[in-house]
Amino acid sequence: MELEVGDRTVRISNPDRVYFPARGETKLDLARYYLAVSEGVVRALYERPCMLHRFPTGVTGEKVHQKRLPRGAPDWVQTVRVEFPRYNRHAYELCVTHPADVIWAVQMSTVEFHPWNSRRADVEKPDEWRIDLDPMPQAGFADVRRVAEVTHEVLDELGAVGWPKTSGGKGMHIYVRIEPDHGFSDVRRAAHAFAREVERRAGELVDLTWWRKDRDPASVFVDYNQNARDHTIACAYSVRGVPEAVVSAPITWDEIPDAEPSDFTIATMPARFAELGDLHAGIDDAVYSLDELLEWAERDERAGAESPPPPDEDS
Repeated sequence: MELEVGDRTVRISNPDRVYFPARGETKLDLARYYLAVSEGVVRALYERPCMLHRFPTGVTGEKVHQKRLPRGAPDWVQTVRVEFPRYNRHAYELCVTHPADVIWAVQMSTVEFHPWNSRRADVEKPDEWRIDLDPMPQAGFADVRRVAEVTHEVLDELGAVGWPKTSGGKGMHIYVRIEPDHGFSDVRRAAHAFAREVERRAGELVDLTWWRKDRDPASVFVDYNQNARDHTIACAYSVRGVPEAVVSAPITWDEIPDAEPSDFTIATMPARFAELGDLHAGIDDAVYSLDELLEWAERDERAGAESPPPPDEDS
């Protein structure tokens, strides 16, 4: 069938194919969900290199991580070239500028959208600082909530505006718009300094030990590595590749004490979006400078804080 998306038409093949077996939602249901939240998901992806997580037969089947734009794209789908110096290679990745780009990606079996934290104007200068609260196996969402409270406290003291969302899994993401005047290494270094401050205040609840196997299994890792080059996480409004069709959902700070990740699915989000709109709508108007955090990093390094290994070493 064909869907009208603004001034463009996108053909959806196999619209009745079940993608999410928990409730029986189909490929067409997925496309209609992204249409319902199109303003928010386009804002989250706009002009960013984007890796696609594709599930050609539904989320219980094979998963394809695709950096290069799939073949057969209409001429209105745009791309951005990104380099991978370690491998002496490059790729032209999807660069969303219109809701139809998202729906076309769904036609190509995309469920999850994983953008870079930089934009095509200068892919080497991030404009988004990402705080990933990642619970270890014995930590629960209640622990994530407590770390989020400390995170909010530190952000407020810095004068930075944080925009929280559920991860669609067990954790939480908080985004801060930043001035695009630093490279990935500096953004990661600033994020690490922030994580150390959260660890100081949260005590044993946060463990920044580098190797995952060495961390306290009941702790939360404040993952600063999500700011490394070519590290991506699911964007706001992205569906996750699980049978329940859970969504990485923007929430307000006031909602955090009662929110549960399972509350937000492709079945519940369209009505929420229609009522509340995009809770991240103001993110581009709240830009923060990393200068103070980089001063924190220098302070900690003078005091003997160790720098973490390169981000491409598996943690």
